Amino acid sequence: MRSRWWSVAAGALGLALVASGCGGGGQDGGESQVEVFSWWTGGGEEAGLNALIEMYEDQNPDVEFVNAAVAGGSGTNAQAVLEGRLQSQDPPDSFQGHAGAELQDYIEAGYLQPLDDFFDEQGLHEALPDQLVEQISYEGSVYSVPVNIHRSNVLWYNPSVLEEAGVDGPPETLDELIDALEAVEAETDAIPMAVGAQWTVDHLLESVLLGSLGTEAYNALWEPGADWNTPEMAEALATFEEVMAYTQEESAAEDWQEAARRVSDGEAAFNIMGDWAAGYFDELGAIPEEDYAWAASPGTEGTYMWLSDSFTLPVGAPHEEHARTWLELVASQEGQDTFNPLKGSIPAREDAEPAHYADNPYLESALAEWQSDPQLAGSFWHGVTVGNRWKNDIDTAVGLYLQNEDLDALNEALHQAAQTE
Repeated sequence: MRSRWWSVAAGALGLALVASGCGGGGQDGGESQVEVFSWWTGGGEEAGLNALIEMYEDQNPDVEFVNAAVAGGSGTNAQAVLEGRLQSQDPPDSFQGHAGAELQDYIEAGYLQPLDDFFDEQGLHEALPDQLVEQISYEGSVYSVPVNIHRSNVLWYNPSVLEEAGVDGPPETLDELIDALEAVEAETDAIPMAVGAQWTVDHLLESVLLGSLGTEAYNALWEPGADWNTPEMAEALATFEEVMAYTQEESAAEDWQEAARRVSDGEAAFNIMGDWAAGYFDELGAIPEEDYAWAASPGTEGTYMWLSDSFTLPVGAPHEEHARTWLELVASQEGQDTFNPLKGSIPAREDAEPAHYADNPYLESALAEWQSDPQLAGSFWHGVTVGNRWKNDIDTAVGLYLQNEDLDALNEALHQAAQTE
């Protein structure tokens, strides 16, 4: 692997929630308002939230909507503020989180109400894919309402760079990816695989694991006590090391946007990143199928590695009735079809109206695949399959690997992280 400088600091990803019960009984405090907490303060996500707020206010003219969004840190700042409020028994009426294991700390601390009755009342078991409901459940209950779906396992590529390298279309397997990376390095001046800050390498790792192991074996990795010391895992990590050998140097100073921009500008051939990159390419004025194109990350065709923004109902929500009305809106077909074209994501519901997404070539293709009932795999980096402790341990292991390039140590550290869960 080429030498590069990386910061090892994994960051304070854990939420360190206090497992004490919350007060309050979910009574409406007499005030006609609803407070919704999120980290959507810019770009398409803010536009999508504002559209939902406008809908809510139109439908509930006597209720004051309090937008308690906290900017900065891709949600890190918001989570720190939220933690303090929950520990102080001062919850908002609803807050945003990633559906899945990321909410486990809140659930175990007694901060969230189960929403099984709500799912029954709103017909969400019929509107959402069975696999999705299963993967967002904790001990048999659901605690959040998914408003969208993002896809993690997307290979973004520059068609002109591939043509210059003599690569005929995007690689479909990991072996084909290695061959394509070799060709780009030999025949062009472009970076074969662009990455950014350390978390983008964690993101790359999950797609390589999925592509190498397959969907069933990948999903099995996230069961407590799963065995990561297997020949199949060793092979997957060896492939990951091969891919990393074709990334650029000193990428720790850049985030995902810079890695994506390198692709659309022709400075790089490939980047594996979530589909929020499509919205960023639009902001850059990049032309789909010309400046950039996309495919499932190699080896993962037919599988949707998903993550989802969702909203919750905290224990002790001061305006529970209005909070439930908010959840009804974000769960509805109308709400999701209003929000997602602006956010740059697709609805979690299976009955979305495709016409709302026809103006965006990527979203149109993503929605068609989602509605074709693909296999689902949860993103570990984006909070679906693991809680913050396990995610932290993986990030620490990857950071050490990027410094010492010891693949055996990486494998052992990943195994130990799974064993201690």
